[in-house]
Amino acid sequence: MPTYQFEAMDAKGQEIKDVIDAPSEDEAQATIRQMGYFVTKIAVKKSLGAKVGVGGKKKRGMAFGGASSKQLSLFTKQLSILQDAGLAILRSLRILESQQKSGRLKNALGDVGDEIESGSTLSEAMAKSPKVFSRLYINMIKAGEAGGALEVILRRLSEFLERSESLKRKVKGAMIYPVVVVMVAVGILIFIMLRIVPVFQKMFEEFGLKLPPPTLLLINISNWVVKSGWYMIPLIPVVMWLFVKLLRKFKHGRMGWDMYILKWPIMGMLIEKNTMARTTRTLGTLVASGVPILEGLTITRETAGNALFERLFAKVTDAIREGETIAKPMGANGTPGFHPVAAALWVLTGAFWPLLIMSMPGMIKEIGLQPLAIAAAAGSVVGLAFYLMKMNSRIVDELVVNMIDVGEETGELDTMLYKVADVFDEEVSTLTDGLMKLIEPLLIVFLGGAVGFIVISLFMPLISLIQGLS
Repeated sequence: MPTYQFEAMDAKGQEIKDVIDAPSEDEAQATIRQMGYFVTKIAVKKSLGAKVGVGGKKKRGMAFGGASSKQLSLFTKQLSILQDAGLAILRSLRILESQQKSGRLKNALGDVGDEIESGSTLSEAMAKSPKVFSRLYINMIKAGEAGGALEVILRRLSEFLERSESLKRKVKGAMIYPVVVVMVAVGILIFIMLRIVPVFQKMFEEFGLKLPPPTLLLINISNWVVKSGWYMIPLIPVVMWLFVKLLRKFKHGRMGWDMYILKWPIMGMLIEKNTMARTTRTLGTLVASGVPILEGLTITRETAGNALFERLFAKVTDAIREGETIAKPMGANGTPGFHPVAAALWVLTGAFWPLLIMSMPGMIKEIGLQPLAIAAAAGSVVGLAFYLMKMNSRIVDELVVNMIDVGEETGELDTMLYKVADVFDEEVSTLTDGLMKLIEPLLIVFLGGAVGFIVISLFMPLISLIQGLS
């Protein structure tokens, strides 16, 4: 008859560790419940000579990266259901492991099960798989183990992950339509530059026509696309992506970039409200789960995903250590202020199109350096002026500060944080719907303007030719 090593909680909340002999794990759990204990962990006691495999662990399949948030959300919900049904944590993990497809999550569940069999708690076992289970996840599990309410914490964690995943899907879904339309439009314009415009250029040269400035600009753009632009066009976004990745490697570069994107029209507001909803819901979930407020703020800061919000929560943490409440430092530090990297990025944004035209062969000769330089300088001034006007706009408004203040005074901080998150979730949803309605006419105007410019540029010399022939 196998011997089972178990941990349980008695009626007073005291932790009990003991062993019991039983024919099966189910009968062992039933016997322990009859003793008046609540089982938190149970496993077969192994002999000293037992071996699981080389290095003490089973051989796992190769896996790269981490588990997706969708996978983790589904796993947490299933684990919560199994715990509500009264199954032992190890058995629940083995059941869910067998249902997973090969990958990082399946391997992590196998490792977690092995660690639990060797005597570790669930939070300790999950902490050894940081690519799958975040610090937020592990600390909530630890709080559930300490309070003897693991199934409640799992249910709360499952709801949190589902809400976060739903918001993420909505934002991503809103971006699919404009991205696809822009890619198709760029493809059509490239085809016109490669195949249509060169035919007209050859015809104009044969007739020896004097071409107007718009036609010269169109022909120069077409020549640039034919000679080098066909690979430069996809290369430009790749270079920009690499530039951003490199910039964010540095502390001030990351802060400047995150402050820069928060000032984008519409998109910046969407990112800001999305981040605020996620961080307040994270902090509320941690507080409700019994995690200490300082630890909760540290975890929220690490999972914010934006350097500006990380700085905000770091200052709130420092203020709480000095005896302050959350609301006061959050209100005092909610203004971004000036950052030189963000200002430089807005200057480059304003001068982007004139500088791009200057980089095309023949453009300076046809248009002249002075007009392009004036356009670049004017764009830079406009970009800098826009940033200076927007740099002191608050990322934490009075609504958030007041609701957190009320939550602290009434002792219902977690409830108020949930309400703040719900408000911002609704605003993100409304803003996303409005953005979708706005993007469609903007794309139509963009495509109409591009096609209209091409048609007018090509037909102006033709009209001159017809008038000359008549």
